[in-house]
Amino acid sequence: MMNSSVRCFMVVAALALAGLPALSLAQPGEVRNALPLARLGGQAKLAFWGFNVYDAKLWVQPGFMAGEYERHAFALELTYQRDFTNQAITKRSLDEMRRLPGATQSQMSSWQPLLRDAFPDVKAGDRITGIHRPGEGAMFITNGKTTGVISDAEFGRLFFGIWLSVHTSEPRMRDALLARVAPP
Repeated sequence: MMNSSVRCFMVVAALALAGLPALSLAQPGEVRNALPLARLGGQAKLAFWGFNVYDAKLWVQPGFMAGEYERHAFALELTYQRDFTNQAITKRSLDEMRRLPGATQSQMSSWQPLLRDAFPDVKAGDRITGIHRPGEGAMFITNGKTTGVISDAEFGRLFFGIWLSVHTSEPRMRDALLARVAPP
């Protein structure tokens, strides 16, 4: 019987030989600490007009159901490929949340300063991980350090809905993030 590291090497080698990108199965420390049973649900790259924006990984626990993502603890890890200001990240997040059913302008106004506090300016290579806490909201960790907590379950639903809602503006990204998640 093969041990898990040999199996992992064989999978990576098989993907490389097939010309496919290898999945990075190593959890960052913040994911391991918050969600010890989490596994990679999928990964995707966001590119806009040919420019890579970030690489995304979704870490899910056993029993995760995409159609009820707001009921589950999970982590979304974004590794930025370009520099962005906290103002740009906040604005884009709020714009995307506004597109989702149930979002109100008063919520966006109240969440804007909280997002500004949670997101620093990022440089290429920086990593922001959002931990969804069902019924509570979200915690944000930048390069391994907690940078914000937003205690509002509706915020958590809408924020993570940017990637996981069926109403996302990036359905192919959603599909890739959920590629290794069992269908409901």
